[in-house]
Amino acid sequence: MNEDILILFLIVIIAASLQASTGYGFSIIGTPFLLIILPFHEAIQINIILSICLSAVMIYQIRREVDTDLMKKLIKGSIAGLIAGLLLYLFMDTSVLTLTVGIMILILTVMLISNFTIKRSPQKDYTAGGLSGLLTTSIGVPGPPLLLYFAGAKIDKTVLRSTTLAFYLFAYTASLLMQITFGGTNTEIWKMSLLALPALFIGIVIGQLIFKKISQELFLYITYVILILTGIYLIVTSI
Repeated sequence: MNEDILILFLIVIIAASLQASTGYGFSIIGTPFLLIILPFHEAIQINIILSICLSAVMIYQIRREVDTDLMKKLIKGSIAGLIAGLLLYLFMDTSVLTLTVGIMILILTVMLISNFTIKRSPQKDYTAGGLSGLLTTSIGVPGPPLLLYFAGAKIDKTVLRSTTLAFYLFAYTASLLMQITFGGTNTEIWKMSLLALPALFIGIVIGQLIFKKISQELFLYITYVILILTGIYLIVTSI
């Protein structure tokens, strides 16, 4: 048990550092490694609880950097996506969805690396939010649609990080409430989440320091790496 707690600490510190410095990555780093020491449903729910805590702490610090107009569009778009994703989770084989999303992410990432750009519009803002909401409740990975959209639109790293974290606070909270309502929870999940909080705060501090040191260009390269790892992770877990 002590070894599991140590592993939990290391996982959360690394994942929180990445999320705090880029606005993405906690689920991609955290979920697969948490599954090594925890049952599936516990790992997913702990990931969501810690993501909510991280977003809540971070958003207070960077709230003035949030693009509130964009965030409102993402939230409005995500509502339908959250419901659709829950239906997929309850009634469909999510492995097919996971595989499809993984392949699409890799293809679109290659397009972005090849200087493919996306012109922002209100409709695309809503769509990005909807797709993110769908993936949140269906497979627990909300980041790829936003990351692809924001990277393609060449949104500034400061706005990207802050707006994404603000959106996650809503999406993850809604997802957790849905999970508890339809799938339940247990005391072990909340106990492990509480134990991981010190590691989460350490990761946030490290991530903040990293964010101040990286340029917009390096930030974009990190974005591509996260997308590629996300695509590979989704494909592998669906097979």
